[in-house]
Amino acid sequence: MDAFRSAVIQGAISTIPAASPIIVTSQGATRDEELGSVTPSTPGAGSLHSVTSIATVASIDRSVIKPEKWWSTTLQVAVPFFLAGIGTIGAGITLGIVQNWEVFKEVSSFFILVPPLLGLKGNLDTCLASRLSTQANLGKMNSCREIWKMTVGNIAVVQVQAIVAAILVSLFAVSMSAAVEGQFNLNDALLLSAASVTTATSSCFILDLVMIGVIVVSYRLHMNPDNIATPVAASIGDVVSISLLAQIASAFYNIHETAYWILILVIVAYLLFLPFWICIILHNEYTRPVLKSGWFPVLAALFISGFGGLVLDNVVDVYNYFVVFQPIINGIGGNLVSVQSSRISTMLHQSSLPGIIPPHTRLCATPWAALFRGLPHAATARILISMNLAGQIVFCFVADYIHSRESTVTVAFAFFYLAVTLLQWLDARNYLNGC
Repeated sequence: MDAFRSAVIQGAISTIPAASPIIVTSQGATRDEELGSVTPSTPGAGSLHSVTSIATVASIDRSVIKPEKWWSTTLQVAVPFFLAGIGTIGAGITLGIVQNWEVFKEVSSFFILVPPLLGLKGNLDTCLASRLSTQANLGKMNSCREIWKMTVGNIAVVQVQAIVAAILVSLFAVSMSAAVEGQFNLNDALLLSAASVTTATSSCFILDLVMIGVIVVSYRLHMNPDNIATPVAASIGDVVSISLLAQIASAFYNIHETAYWILILVIVAYLLFLPFWICIILHNEYTRPVLKSGWFPVLAALFISGFGGLVLDNVVDVYNYFVVFQPIINGIGGNLVSVQSSRISTMLHQSSLPGIIPPHTRLCATPWAALFRGLPHAATARILISMNLAGQIVFCFVADYIHSRESTVTVAFAFFYLAVTLLQWLDARNYLNGC
């Protein structure tokens, strides 16, 4: 068994470029500053921890790792975060307005479609931002040629995932609506599918270009793209998606009874584009692995958020202002968690080899370790939690006042609203840090 472990280590070491030092990091490195101050030791001096089976061998290029101070992280996250908050307020108000449009009143399945569609857009764009931010932090965005390859490949990945997932989520909305109402309408199904896939691909394409620009600019300005890219895109993402969905759905609704064949052509056209995008992905070294490994988390998140759509569809008539808070409570927490997940992803790529967990983190950890000591980015977690609580209460009151022209939020509502947002954020945060 010892010989097998030695062979595994030597095999891992042999794959490391000669220019990359082999270092042994301490279990006590829990802050960004400590991760950046680790010094290299003699090549090949790694070992395997016999109890936890965590390799202490890590390939780290010290010139790539840039330690961050807490105040720097706070400033970089705070500005785009509050811009994103304004965007989510705008999304909630927009949804509150369009819920009275004819298409949303006549085809209530669109309310089932909204949460998973917004979640799909957020998931795909977050994954793209995380991938490109990690590449930037690894120093791979110094060449215009490489930036172009990453851009084209990642846009192709998002388009493929958006087409497939949007059609699936529209089928889910149609199925759930038919089960609840006891009848199936083919024209409504075509309307939902065409509107869903058109909205998903269009909004993702627009936001992907914005995020790529933000990542490149922030990298050139020596800021961490992990802290900035996702919140900046989120500041306009939900508003763009809801506005596009409303406009596209209204346009398709006007023809879905008389010229339904146009909706069929739209769906078929997007399906015919799939081989083109897949061909681009397969010929791109940066995105080829994503075509195989990137489906399960996207589809799982889509399935979960689909049930959120059922909840929204059932309560939209009971509590009129519910739709105003839906993008806020989901968007704000999701933005901050995506910042943390992107930072953790970058840390793993910088400090270890694929398949090997670095020693300064753990396979499973308690909430205490994830938030206070024992794990990297615990300090960042506390910063983000503070932002989440402060931002949620401000955005809650502002959105309510703008929508209703008066303050209708009670103390009890505010308390339970904050409690839910905190539990939502902590659950996602502990999962990211602990497993």
